Amino acid sequence: MDRNQVTQKIISAKVAKGLRWGDLAKEFGQSKEWTTAALLGQMTFSRAQADKAQELFALTDEEAAWLQIVPYKGSLPTAVPTDPLIYRWYEIVSVYGTTIKELIHEEFGDGIMSAIDFSMDIQREADPKGDRVQVVLSGKFLPYKSY
Repeated sequence: MDRNQVTQKIISAKVAKGLRWGDLAKEFGQSKEWTTAALLGQMTFSRAQADKAQELFALTDEEAAWLQIVPYKGSLPTAVPTDPLIYRWYEIVSVYGTTIKELIHEEFGDGIMSAIDFSMDIQREADPKGDRVQVVLSGKFLPYKSY
């Protein structure tokens, strides 16, 4: 048994029960973005969250325990993603990464945007020419220190 097997069991149960990520987020009392990442194996559950997952997905005690272990983060199977939607994010970073870096450095100075002290919001934005995907990423700025 490992964390990946628990993730696959959760996904299978979600599909079998016809559950939606947003509805699961309400069960956990967290954002749909964090809940989805956690259920896909990218976040560590508290004991209470693991108990809730055990109840929702009929997990064993061992499977619930795996949810409380810090996961190996990074879920892409290849260096360059092949899934079209994920590849577009890779493309965005490839094309706009230097622009994002320059604009952050110009505004904040030498440092990085945290992916730990971080939030994300994904919404549908109605548009007469075709609905749009609105993604807001918000990370704490962490300046490099001199020493």
